[in-house]
Amino acid sequence: MKRRDFIKLAGASGASVALFSIAPSVFGQQAIPSRSHSYRLTYKVNLPGEGKKARLWLPLPDTDDTPHQFSQGSVWSGNADIARFENIPGTASPMFYAEWQGIGPRSVAVSSVVKTTDRSVDLSQYSESGKSAIPADVKRFLRPTKHMPLDGIVRKTALSIIKDAHAQSPLKKAHAIYDWVVDNSYRDPATRGCGRGDIKSMLESGNLGGKCADLNALFVGLARAAGVPARDHYGIRVDDSASHKSLGKSGDVSDAQHCRAEFYLAGLGWVPVDPADVRQLALDEELPVTHPRVVALREKLFGAWEMNWVAFNHARDVTLGRDSAIGELPFFMYPQAEIAGHPRDSLEPAEFAYQIVSLELIGTGVKF
Repeated sequence: MKRRDFIKLAGASGASVALFSIAPSVFGQQAIPSRSHSYRLTYKVNLPGEGKKARLWLPLPDTDDTPHQFSQGSVWSGNADIARFENIPGTASPMFYAEWQGIGPRSVAVSSVVKTTDRSVDLSQYSESGKSAIPADVKRFLRPTKHMPLDGIVRKTALSIIKDAHAQSPLKKAHAIYDWVVDNSYRDPATRGCGRGDIKSMLESGNLGGKCADLNALFVGLARAAGVPARDHYGIRVDDSASHKSLGKSGDVSDAQHCRAEFYLAGLGWVPVDPADVRQLALDEELPVTHPRVVALREKLFGAWEMNWVAFNHARDVTLGRDSAIGELPFFMYPQAEIAGHPRDSLEPAEFAYQIVSLELIGTGVKF
């Protein structure tokens, strides 16, 4: 089900909630049925009052509903002169836009309700023989982007990886690239935000350190260069992890943005992966990649996502507005604002204050 319009909710009944299939969870200590969770994700933004005009853009939970994520709508409040829910230009992914004309206090709050269920794809029985061709709408995830070229060193590295691994099928190619990223990259805590995903510079410099938008982009770019459709998903953690403390966040999630990745298999569909979280666990717990805890997570995250996380979009090379001073973004995962024609740094609280709060909802009643 695709929601192109946002539903204004004053409350929600059980009839408005989609049913999700129950599958064994790979994230608890035992394989137990996955439980669905509902969350209210709220932005609270206050922009400085100077300048004659201010503009704000917020990424929102994806409305392309799936069995692992289901949008239940968004509402806003505040003193904006113009406010609307719309799509990121050139995509079907949702965002919120607000504008203030004239000086003075500027505030807005935007709340979204979303339901998630842990996601796991069983690859053990998958056979690639006789599978159908890749759908046309998936082939676009084989193309290069401005910030993700697929020629030169990217293609050379991808071909080297699959040659060394003797990988010929799409599944084996994806697994070889996943393993290569885990083995050769590292999480660099000094990287601002989630990184920029500039994989060409990473490979040319030989410095494969970064954060989620760098390491998972490395997987996506190498997979595409090897002929396997792949894409990033930009989103945010909304709850504690069932198994690894460092891989979750609840309450104030203002700095909990996180990028994940997927690759596509004909006849099966999109397969979730997250090599960046493998490297995060290794760093946060000061463990080598050979440690049993890291090895176990590495195996789980090739084909699974713990859905204590909400996806926003998979857009790259994003221009939020044709006349925006922000210019082109490599991706859209953080709030963006400009005042009097000057962009504000979303990673600097002094530039403009915002808070993102996640609250798990219990029962069927939803109250904004």
